[in-house]
Amino acid sequence: MDQTQTSDDAPLLTHSTPQSEQTALLAQQKPLVTIVHASVGSGHKAAANAIAQAFDLIRGTNGIPEDVEIEVLDILDFGRIKFDGNKTAASFTGATRPIYDLTWRYTLTGHLLWGGGTAWSRIMFPAFNEYIRSRRPIAVVATHITAANVAVGARVITGIDYPVICVPTDYEVEGWWPHKDTDLFCVANEFMSETLRPRKVPEAKIRITGIPIRTGFDTDYDREEELAKFNLPTDKTVVLVMAGASLPQPYVRFRAAMDQTLPFLRSFEDMHFVFLPGKDEEYAARLKKLFDAMKLENVTVLDYVDDMAALMHGCDLAILKSGGLTVTECLCAHLPMILLGKSYGQEKANTTMLTGMGASMHVTTARELIVTLRHLHDHPESLKALLINGEVLRRPHAAEDIAIATMELVGKPQKRKRAFCRFYWGEKPAHIR
Repeated sequence: MDQTQTSDDAPLLTHSTPQSEQTALLAQQKPLVTIVHASVGSGHKAAANAIAQAFDLIRGTNGIPEDVEIEVLDILDFGRIKFDGNKTAASFTGATRPIYDLTWRYTLTGHLLWGGGTAWSRIMFPAFNEYIRSRRPIAVVATHITAANVAVGARVITGIDYPVICVPTDYEVEGWWPHKDTDLFCVANEFMSETLRPRKVPEAKIRITGIPIRTGFDTDYDREEELAKFNLPTDKTVVLVMAGASLPQPYVRFRAAMDQTLPFLRSFEDMHFVFLPGKDEEYAARLKKLFDAMKLENVTVLDYVDDMAALMHGCDLAILKSGGLTVTECLCAHLPMILLGKSYGQEKANTTMLTGMGASMHVTTARELIVTLRHLHDHPESLKALLINGEVLRRPHAAEDIAIATMELVGKPQKRKRAFCRFYWGEKPAHIR
């Protein structure tokens, strides 16, 4: 049975701490905003860091305290069982990806919906409850469903009230977000708002902000100057092959498809291909050795790049998989895209959104990629159409908008429902999956 609980129902710090010491400790604490992600893939962490960067950049303005502390945490570090995020990512890149696709699209996305509760916090993440008791954040921002569910559960268990802001990092909203217990959803576009409305999320709890990315993507760059920094040619169409990030597992199939195209790259005389292996030094070394053996002159391998915004602005085309953060960075950098490979789950939603709006091209095989590259090689003016169509999704200041929206909810305690698991019945879904 649901019970109503306010922030006065639980002790401030610990039962053993005298009241005077509690008051003194609280007075010494600076206001804290906790941003929580899960290290499953790279996007959730990148989004969390982007929001943290935004808080830091605009501190002292828009209601954000000058002395605010920002902590970025991986919720998997608080679990009773330690998960390897890279291995977990194999569920949507390995043999089980069709099953993952079905569960992502159809679990709790119809009439039966997930509202929230304390189950995740009580069973798997009691350590996060202790973090809340000791650190007492003024707000928690979650970029992953696990982080969001643990945050809303810890709020009820500890009795310490704070707003929970949920930030999906893809172009659709899956079913496991705590719809009833979330104070604000910050989503990418109106399509996602339409998903939330039949789930009975009030209009006041939906904000279209875009997906948060790092700063720099709205800066005007000089193309030739930026390409010169990376020793890249300025008289060719520069194609960025985004074949890695901080975790290698999500890129296994992408890399396999790209390997099949390598013998054909020399035929694109007016193109120069730039491979980004991310932090995978072994893969980078293999590529360099292979390209040297093949004597490919229109290919460059760059080690991990910190200033991705500058590099993207200098390039003319990107080949990538349809991760929410990477496609958003391309949109904001005015970089046309070819999405490579069959996509599942959230990446399928991203592919459908981008191709449906004409903001990207999509190929599933190496042969399709070669044909598409040949078309763009012979007709580079086709890239302009992708840029125009993608403009409607371009929101380079999303992270700042999320930070501002978060602070608007601070200091406004709400009545909370106490429940172990909250399921409820929604209206007819807005979109057929």
